[in-house]
Amino acid sequence: MMAALKPYWNRWLSRRIPVAASVRLNQRRIFIIPSQVGLAFMAALLLMLLAAINYQNSLAYALTFLLSSVFVVAILHTYRNLAGLILKAGAAPAVFVGEPATFRVRLESSARAHQAVSLGWPPVDLQTLDVAATGQVECQLNLPTTQRGWLRPGRLRVESRFPLGILVAWSWVDLDQQVLVYPRPLTGDLPLSAGASDDQEEEGSRAHGQGVDDYQGLKSYQPGDSKRRLHWKAYSRGQGLLVKDFASITGRDLYLDFESLGGDVETRLSLLCHWVLQLSERQQPFALSLPGQVLAADSGELHRDACLRALALFGRGV
Repeated sequence: MMAALKPYWNRWLSRRIPVAASVRLNQRRIFIIPSQVGLAFMAALLLMLLAAINYQNSLAYALTFLLSSVFVVAILHTYRNLAGLILKAGAAPAVFVGEPATFRVRLESSARAHQAVSLGWPPVDLQTLDVAATGQVECQLNLPTTQRGWLRPGRLRVESRFPLGILVAWSWVDLDQQVLVYPRPLTGDLPLSAGASDDQEEEGSRAHGQGVDDYQGLKSYQPGDSKRRLHWKAYSRGQGLLVKDFASITGRDLYLDFESLGGDVETRLSLLCHWVLQLSERQQPFALSLPGQVLAADSGELHRDACLRALALFGRGV
């Protein structure tokens, strides 16, 4: 029943509270009902009224009506605690699968103070904070990430039970926030293009875009180094796992190729993600080949971000 009504509720909510990067809560955007404590309070008032009628006790009548007036006044104060509150979306940095996505939300007060305001995305626990009069406060809300691509959390619940907790005023606002989730990096052999020339592969361009014409010495083994270059004599002497290092051959940039890898799509993207990060950290130029998309050889942060974005959105249709 609830599932059938949810599309109608979402359409009505979209008309009443449109998507916006900045939302000011007003009468049209705030809903209020008794909380569980409030329902128990109302039940107690009803029992007190029945007892007053049964015993014709004036003091019982007075106490019942006094507490009823407190309940009515609490409706106004609970509503006013949210009314006028301004919510603004902040920047949301990209993350990798498995890391919590961080959404920044800024709360501003144009006049009065707002006490004990809670916000978040149920069923995740809501975060509670206060906003001083004519002040502002920024909070960070986290959501778990389980898959790559755009993470759009949807409508944010904002609520308050201040001052007595017998009523809850809330709103559902959509600040049009989203976070780009990159694949989880996975260590593995360096995935070079199967379309690269055989001569280049045989000469050692498979490892890190390095040649074999100029021997430089030995260095510590890193994942992705060609196992043909392992120096087993040094290993047998207890010097650790070392590989032969050669000077780079001019013009031979790495070409990371999706098609040259085995495994499912997510495994391939995770391997590519790892090597995009590794090569970018080494400031080594590389190209990235995905089905239907090729990013030319380059280096630097912009190239790294472009490659990570391509990996995150591969096959997502966005």
